Amino acid sequence: MVTRDLVPYETACARMAQQAKDIAEGGALEMVWLLEHPPLYTAGTSAKPEDLLAPSRFPVHRTGRGGQFTYHGPGQRVAYVMLDVRRRFGDVRAYVSALEDWIIDTLAHFEVRGERRPGQVGVWVGRPGTGGHDKIAAIGVRLSRWVSSHGVSINVAPDLGHYAGIIPCGVRDAGVTSLADLARQVSMEEFDAVLRTAFERRFGATEDAPSSHGALAPA
Repeated sequence: MVTRDLVPYETACARMAQQAKDIAEGGALEMVWLLEHPPLYTAGTSAKPEDLLAPSRFPVHRTGRGGQFTYHGPGQRVAYVMLDVRRRFGDVRAYVSALEDWIIDTLAHFEVRGERRPGQVGVWVGRPGTGGHDKIAAIGVRLSRWVSSHGVSINVAPDLGHYAGIIPCGVRDAGVTSLADLARQVSMEEFDAVLRTAFERRFGATEDAPSSHGALAPA
């Protein structure tokens, strides 16, 4: 399901929780929800207070996903993924790895080499001429009765200056980047089409939602 308007974070969380509950009870299809949020920070279950550098800059939302602080805002593609992890993977680590592979496949279409970084969750790109790395995509998931919620956020063309209010994901020896920062001018519509194709290669075919909103993950 693709939503074009900016979605308030509380609204998204409530809808995710209900969808995950319905999936666990056998009353709903698995779903991937593609959306953007207004500017905000979220704190995962491992977030450290000292990593919130500017608490009054944007709203701060405490959330049940794993991970630390991250930023969401316009120009960033958020994908909330609600899948039956036990049926598909049987293992949380395998699921997270599949999400990373999905992002890496998507970036490769735009001639960007996404990489894993030892001991870190998410996807990174090398910083030319320095040997360092910048983060381009964050992953934070929650499982309830083996059904996932939350998911991934990928920087297409957000305002990277908004990350200055936090230590993103608790990582102090790396920066953040985006496709736009890497000189890839990509519309969100083009990015979504590639993202969907890459998803289908990893997870299986998708179908359009019975509403006007886009794509459902396979049941």
